[in-house]
Amino acid sequence: MIDLSDVEAARDRVAETARHTPLEYSHTFSEMTGAEVHLKLETFQRTGAFKIRGATNRIATLDEEQRDAGVVTASAGNHAQGVALAASRMDVDATVVMPEDAPIAKVKATRSYGAEVVLHGVDYDQAEARAHEIEREEGRYYLHAFDDPEVIAGQGTLGLEIAEDLPGVETVVVPIGGGGLISGIATAIKERNPEARVVGVQAEGAASVADSLEQGQRVARDAVDTVADGIATRTVGELPFEIIRERVDEVVTVTDDEIAVALTLLLERNKTLVEGAGAVPLAALLSGAIEYDDGETVVPTLCGGNIDMNTLTTVIVRGLVQTGRYLRLRTVLEDRPGALEELTETISGHRANIYAIQHDRTSRNVAMNDAEVELDLETRGHEHVETLVAALEDCGYPVEIL
Repeated sequence: MIDLSDVEAARDRVAETARHTPLEYSHTFSEMTGAEVHLKLETFQRTGAFKIRGATNRIATLDEEQRDAGVVTASAGNHAQGVALAASRMDVDATVVMPEDAPIAKVKATRSYGAEVVLHGVDYDQAEARAHEIEREEGRYYLHAFDDPEVIAGQGTLGLEIAEDLPGVETVVVPIGGGGLISGIATAIKERNPEARVVGVQAEGAASVADSLEQGQRVARDAVDTVADGIATRTVGELPFEIIRERVDEVVTVTDDEIAVALTLLLERNKTLVEGAGAVPLAALLSGAIEYDDGETVVPTLCGGNIDMNTLTTVIVRGLVQTGRYLRLRTVLEDRPGALEELTETISGHRANIYAIQHDRTSRNVAMNDAEVELDLETRGHEHVETLVAALEDCGYPVEIL
């Protein structure tokens, strides 16, 4: 187990590389939740995520023989960039194994920082297996993404910043993948402020910690499935699991839809771009997964902002759908002149904007004298959607929301 002195020592080592990131009060999310919400904007960290902290501390503590041998690691993306930059700054050769479908932006960034990138496997665990093969083949030092005391201590420097910038913090909300970040933050927060609460959040599709706590031992999932690729690990680390059991008060889960809503709101209302894993803490707060008192001081840690642009498009659309701002529907109308115009007049009469329309008179799903129509619409909230759908149905149009 690490303690506060380990985290404080790590801060001295990472100070020249990792930035002290902002902690900003959010009027918007405070009004929405009733809590006093302060956002820890680790999205502004060098490399775009917290991983540079742990990677720098671990490489700084390697002996000369280990540095000469070079390092190898596995990562879904953020740890990759942290290791690549930290290694280049300390003149250490680095090889990084990433899943084959890792976000393109993260792959390019890792290469730009000077590391050799090997793409292998469908997820972090398969990439990790290949990284250990390279460790044995080339004699490199394996730099674990989360199950390492020096990495955990480095990540804990984020917790020190929160504790010092907001001494009265009552709840800190942290995403969990392998568990390194929350282990370091919990160590720093609990020893600086024992009364503060640390809450972990996982995506439902990768909830290995929640499963492990329920069963009283580490368990691994057969597969993971979540938009939050930065925390898409099959199991929690051995050391992080012990720290979580001792120092984390609660672990909750959120859905991908809830993550999408939080990400969209951060972009629209706070002008802050985060990746899926970075939106997870706010998603837990907005969705009601976490209980808190009115006026409670809560810090969601927005741990990273490295999101693939194609993924961002998908997530934004999902978030707009969940908030009633985007509607895709299918209906059927008579195949006659003017029928489509009547449909669009009904839609425009209720102030919905048509993004796209597809008219198909050859569909096998409708009668010979009918046509199938699919529409993508801009709407103004759930109440507007309900009103529009009711109006269409009153006009005789069958409506299927897609």
